Amino acid sequence: MRLFLSIFIFISGFLGSNAQNSIDEVLMKYNKHNVAYINTQKAISLKGYVFLDARKKEEYDVSHIENAIWVGTNKLNSKEISSLVLDKSTPIIVYCSIGVRSENTAEEFLAEGYTNVKNLYGGIFEWKNQDYPVFDNQGKVTDKVHAFSKHWGQFLTKGEKVY
Repeated sequence: MRLFLSIFIFISGFLGSNAQNSIDEVLMKYNKHNVAYINTQKAISLKGYVFLDARKKEEYDVSHIENAIWVGTNKLNSKEISSLVLDKSTPIIVYCSIGVRSENTAEEFLAEGYTNVKNLYGGIFEWKNQDYPVFDNQGKVTDKVHAFSKHWGQFLTKGEKVY
């Protein structure tokens, strides 16, 4: 299902028929809103949250939120989920580029009984747009962010876009 959604979003971007003007419009259109959002300002101020990156490995390698755990875009099974975060009451923030793929991953954690899971509103794009740091696969601060595609990259207004 997640692979289908990713392919649909990718193709939609090229056809231009589903052009959106804002992150809010995209999230309203593609998300089911089963997971509470957390904005970047609140997320940066919280302590003890585990960040999970629900993007492709090549996106994560370009940049990610500091100490984020890469979970990828494929459906996780129960064993994989429980091995990532042992305590089901641990606060978790899941993110992707803007917040569509991350909703699916967050739903998987909620279905497994995790009680404090949030979807980062605007994803890593909004994180970078708000001038918060991102880190490369060497653990160094970088200005680069994988923009997924030129269509979706329109929502990344700061930093260096990588495709």
